[in-house]
Amino acid sequence: MFGISGGEFVILLLLALLIFGPDQLPKAAQQVGRVLRQLRTMANSASSDIKEGLGPEYKDFDVQDLNPKRFIQKHFWDDEEETSEKPVSRLNGKRPPFDDEAT
Repeated sequence: MFGISGGEFVILLLLALLIFGPDQLPKAAQQVGRVLRQLRTMANSASSDIKEGLGPEYKDFDVQDLNPKRFIQKHFWDDEEETSEKPVSRLNGKRPPFDDEAT
C-alpha cells in the first residue's frame, strides 16, 4: 500500500495518534479520506476530458501509458512475449533484473 511496509505503517499510525490525539484522529482521517476522494474524482474527470478531447481515433488511449516505465513495458516486453514463440536462451525465458537505483 503506497510503497510502505507494515512496520512503517504502524509507526505512522502511532505518530498520528500522538500528534492529533485519540479524539481528533477520526476527524483527521475523515478529512484525509475526503481529500483523497476529491483528488481521485478530479483525476478521473481530467482523464475523461483528455480522452474526449483526443477524439474517436484515440479511443484505446490509456493515460497510464504516458508513464515512462509503463510505456517501456508495453512496447518492449509485452509485444516481444506475444510475438516470439521461443524465449531468448541467454535470458532463460525470464526478464533481466530491474534495478530502481540504476541511472
